[in-house]
Amino acid sequence: MRIREPVRVAVIFEPGKALRPVWFDCKHQKHVVRETTYRWRDYVGEKPLLHFTVTDGEALFELVYNLLDGTWTLVSQQAGS
Repeated sequence: MRIREPVRVAVIFEPGKALRPVWFDCKHQKHVVRETTYRWRDYVGEKPLLHFTVTDGEALFELVYNLLDGTWTLVSQQAGS
């Protein structure tokens, strides 16, 4: 399901490593990230975006971090089976 909703995300920035989302809040519901299954970078115009496909153990989510303005967006959610 495509969403496109701003979300709060807690991340860990470790020296020499990629940033890692650890939880995010969507509609006042906290989702703890159990695993990042895939990550990639792309651009919309000159805007660099970092994409993270993560799971909370029940569903798969795509989170996007805008490197220019520091905002996070929940782009999609796929329910687990």
